[in-house]
Amino acid sequence: MNRIDSHLKTDRIGGNGHVTSPFIGSSQDVAEAVDGMYEKFQELRRQLAGVIVGQDEVAEQLLIAMLCKGHCILQGMPGLAKTMLVSTVASLIDLSFRRVQFTPDLMPGDITGTEVLQEDHTTGKRVFQFVEGPLFGNVILADEINRTPPKTQSALLEAMQERQLTVCGKTYRLPDPFFVLATQNPVETEGTYPLPEAQLDRFLLKVHVKYPSRAEELEIARRQTTDYSFKTQTVLDIDHMHAMQSFVRNVVVADHVYEAALDLVRGTRPDEGSMAADLQSLVQWGAGPRATIALLLAAKARALLNRRCHATTADLAAVALPVLRHRVILTFNAEAAGIDADSVLTRILNNTKSLQKSV
Repeated sequence: MNRIDSHLKTDRIGGNGHVTSPFIGSSQDVAEAVDGMYEKFQELRRQLAGVIVGQDEVAEQLLIAMLCKGHCILQGMPGLAKTMLVSTVASLIDLSFRRVQFTPDLMPGDITGTEVLQEDHTTGKRVFQFVEGPLFGNVILADEINRTPPKTQSALLEAMQERQLTVCGKTYRLPDPFFVLATQNPVETEGTYPLPEAQLDRFLLKVHVKYPSRAEELEIARRQTTDYSFKTQTVLDIDHMHAMQSFVRNVVVADHVYEAALDLVRGTRPDEGSMAADLQSLVQWGAGPRATIALLLAAKARALLNRRCHATTADLAAVALPVLRHRVILTFNAEAAGIDADSVLTRILNNTKSLQKSV
């Protein structure tokens, strides 16, 4: 894995404003580094398959988010192994895992930590000492994040954006890497507090966890009703993860891929003029510039997962829904008609000329 570090460098900007070759060393060395990463990810998937049945697409999107140093929302019905998937991935990469069950009575200090008055046994004086909360971990599972009030939800904003927490006027750095993986139940709405759009925009991906196929559910039933067990082994350590995260930003993106990403994101905005007339009545607000950045980063990470050091329009199309589905706000007419964001985005994808060959 040291080979990966040796072939990274900061992007150079040429005189025309374009990024020049982002890798050093020969093309063979770069290919070997990408192959090494690919083999690690294949081993991760093999280890996951021993614990989790199916959910290959969910696992891939989760790895994409971690490579991009991003956060995820996992939305799915109870019992679909969301918690087990997250905890297993954390153990395979040797990351500390913390689970927080969000409830209506959860307070900000319960997750960030707080100062506690304690007695100093050497001096006999009482002093305030900071006691870390569960956010001081590498992988934070915010279970049912929409069940806690906005005051507690907002305590995550600084942690997600700045990777730090400010408590009682003091700032504390969070571990690196740091990922927030939140879960939501798509059905229950009573007693919930939907996340505001500004906080939703901080999540790189919104991943839909679907029901397993019949064959997968049969395998789940067999494993859970017998003495089946699978002992996982650590595949990556934190240093390897840091190296891979650095590698993502050095993946090559051609100008036409940048243009395609812009076409897609700007195509979600009704006032841009490129949206079909019948879709304009369904979309109230489109995605912002953060969506363009997220789309390109996710496409780069997916390219590496598929053994390539360059991103394509096919990568953009593959990550478009999880990147955009929580960043597009539909109108009341769309919601009343039972039209969801995925349906609208699929039509926008099909109408984006620069992506038509990839969809």
